Amino acid sequence: MSYIDGYVMPVKKDKKEEYLRLARTSAEVFKDHGALAVVENWADDVPEGKLTSLPMAVKCDESEIVVFSWIVWPSKAAREAGNKAAMKDKRFSDWDMSTMPFNGKRMIFGGFQTILEM
Repeated sequence: MSYIDGYVMPVKKDKKEEYLRLARTSAEVFKDHGALAVVENWADDVPEGKLTSLPMAVKCDESEIVVFSWIVWPSKAAREAGNKAAMKDKRFSDWDMSTMPFNGKRMIFGGFQTILEM
């Protein structure tokens, strides 16, 4: 079964187009290095919770919105090789991390084994 990299992060609302350009480049890089699919989602119906919520998890402020993304890999081994190759890709090395349209310190991410795929 496939292997998933998942991400939840706060992005400045006024940086949507900048984030989308970055996401497109990232998707091209990951797909060139073995990813099957890259999905980016801009919050639309994500309620603020009282105890827990996606906005609370990434500490969104009024100027930010939650982005929920994932990358589908054919396997964990493909993910490990693909991520390693992607980090060496020139398209990533040209980025200035200090000007990203999201706060990487508040990004939540992880790798997930698929247990059901229909």
